[in-house]
Amino acid sequence: MLIGIPKEIKESEKRVSLTPYSVDQIVRAGHRVIVETGAGVGSFFSDEQYRAAGAEIVKTASQAWDADLIVKVKEPLEPEYRYFSSDKLLFTYLHLASSKKLTEALLDSGITAFAYETVEKDGALPLLAPMSEIAGKMASLVGFFYLAEPFGGDGVLPSGVPGVLPAKVLIIGAGVVGQNAALVAKGVGADVTIADINTDKLKRMEEFGLKTIYAHPLAIANELKSSDLVIGAVLVAGAAAPKVITREMIEDMKSGAVIVDVAIDQGGCTETSHPTTHLNPTFKTGGITQYCVANMPAAYAATATEALSNATYSYVIRLANDWKEAIKEDKAIISGLNIYDGKITNPAVAKSLNMTYVYPNDII
Repeated sequence: MLIGIPKEIKESEKRVSLTPYSVDQIVRAGHRVIVETGAGVGSFFSDEQYRAAGAEIVKTASQAWDADLIVKVKEPLEPEYRYFSSDKLLFTYLHLASSKKLTEALLDSGITAFAYETVEKDGALPLLAPMSEIAGKMASLVGFFYLAEPFGGDGVLPSGVPGVLPAKVLIIGAGVVGQNAALVAKGVGADVTIADINTDKLKRMEEFGLKTIYAHPLAIANELKSSDLVIGAVLVAGAAAPKVITREMIEDMKSGAVIVDVAIDQGGCTETSHPTTHLNPTFKTGGITQYCVANMPAAYAATATEALSNATYSYVIRLANDWKEAIKEDKAIISGLNIYDGKITNPAVAKSLNMTYVYPNDII
């Protein structure tokens, strides 16, 4: 199969979908790989490294998209919609629950689209996890940065000093993002509380010495009032993020507090969230700073690219070998299928968009 790697065009997106190391493995498996020139530069991989791994370098995006299987990092943007066609497979982060426009473009084209974020194996999300780890760790770091008074924060040092209390951090969601955010925040010395509705996850967090609360709306509202930093780490795989923080809750927060909404890819978990970029990452809601960058791991593109490629390349080979057979045999592959033959094949996506879901094995 011919596999295409186009250069990402989302603002400040420096990641590339596959490293030369992964390309080498894919070529050894018997497939051809074409890479748009400069696709790896933002992650410090040169065209020459891809050539050495067995890839062909092409000059334009249209050439990179002229493949059987397109492997990307982020969801296609409008300028890329024209490349969709029924004879192609697409494998990338899609986040369709927050974008009906992209969903409709994929449906209309007849393209077959697999989403990293819905691939599920043994109850986990192996292709989302590495980016969630980075985003979680980063959430605490950027949140602490914006707590500084010159950047609009309340001026509370995250670690405190002898005789002065540290910053209070509330993390909503104890999944991969929340766990990593909590461990970084605790490591700095902050006063960390993590909320979830899964008591098993909360027990695990207590083993790390973290304070926990059950995520009742009233309990969250009460914690928000005294929190300096709030990290939204809520995830329902494939579905739109629930709005666990209302506008009224934000109005009751202390002036200078910071919200980092890591769930923004799935629409955000606060009623006031909207996507931002690395070049313009924050906005104010009253006296509250909100950070809602939709591709947070791109800030650490070198690390993020390697982590993502390490997780995805074996799935790329599986799809390239025989994707229809893989769907029949591999539950992880079928869970990743979001769009086929003009139909939505992921139930969470269909429910979030109020559109019709079709069980994939009924139509393939």
